Amino acid sequence: MSNNDSVYIKRPLPQKFLNIAIALLVIGLVPGITGYIIDPQRASYSYLTSFMFLVSLGVGSLFLVSLEYLAGAAWSTPFRRVSEFLSGIIPYLVILSIPLLFTLHDLFHWTHAEAVQSDEVLKSKEAYLNVPFFLVRNLIIFALWILFYYLITNRSRKQDESGDQSLTTTNIKLSTIFIVLFAVTITISGVDWMMSLEPHWYSTIFGVYFFAGVTWCAFAALTLAVVMLRERGYFVPGIKDDHYYSLGTMMFAFTAFWGYIAFSQYMLIWYADLPEETAWFIHRWEGGWMYASIILIIVHFVVPFFALLSFPAKTNPKRLRFISVWILASHFFDLYWVIMPGMAEAGRPYFFSWMDIAFPVAMVGFVMIIFRMMTNKYNLMPVKDPKLQRGLDFSL
Repeated sequence: MSNNDSVYIKRPLPQKFLNIAIALLVIGLVPGITGYIIDPQRASYSYLTSFMFLVSLGVGSLFLVSLEYLAGAAWSTPFRRVSEFLSGIIPYLVILSIPLLFTLHDLFHWTHAEAVQSDEVLKSKEAYLNVPFFLVRNLIIFALWILFYYLITNRSRKQDESGDQSLTTTNIKLSTIFIVLFAVTITISGVDWMMSLEPHWYSTIFGVYFFAGVTWCAFAALTLAVVMLRERGYFVPGIKDDHYYSLGTMMFAFTAFWGYIAFSQYMLIWYADLPEETAWFIHRWEGGWMYASIILIIVHFVVPFFALLSFPAKTNPKRLRFISVWILASHFFDLYWVIMPGMAEAGRPYFFSWMDIAFPVAMVGFVMIIFRMMTNKYNLMPVKDPKLQRGLDFSL
């Protein structure tokens, strides 16, 4: 590699960025906490949506880091550190899950002993859907995510000082293990926190559905950060339109992949026409949810698909910045669409609440604070990574 470490100049994000982040966190958190005091059950559903978005962003970003190591990709090396910073959410997920752990009884119908005893379906699932096992497996999942986050990112950052290429070799081995664990743990997480809100329903493809959204979200966050940081001079000049095209292509690919998986899940359930499967979709078609379901198809698939279809669209920074924000909002809406109809299982009709806005606002502020903390502490680029120069020289 040439002297990119001497060309790259470490610059912390401005104080204004932190001030905005703190303001968003406070503006969202104060009414959110108030909501937990007034109506803890309704607050739990709103908070669960934001929590699962943070899981998507944090764990999905670590997946992108591991994917680069395992695939030996060079084009993404100059901004791999961005995904590492976004995965800095992971160590906080255990703490962030605590409010949900105190309201499991409000969220999940299967935590009610009397309901289980009078329901043959819940009885048959009791070996898996019980509170002690739920807590144990999720604690293990959080521990694995945190472990691999530190193992992978610490070696990446140490390489900035030593330039030791064996650190890359070790990270490739760690990434191989993590990607397998990621496939299992992200599926369990999706099933536990979202699918089990309506425990009578089952779908063998739901884990893949959640994975598609998680990866889509991580690529969108990476693209948004790269475009905005590059425009403000935080990267070396080597980042060019070819890199933008690759990011745009990945977002386009996972737009199509999510659409394929979502349609496959619906088609198979519609074709089989089994009551225990169709009920889940019926809940998302009745009581006004029909409009939300139609909007989801448009915002989550139609708009990003056509917005990223052409070559120029994938290299236009303004288009990429806009569609990245659109994708992040669409993924949040998708999680909302999956989670909120589950209120009916708890015996409560759905109603829109100001908490549905408060928690996402606080979430944005939290992510911004984590990102600034990381940029202040570590280099924004892996300056001594052996693939960095090839990444900067990348061309289509």
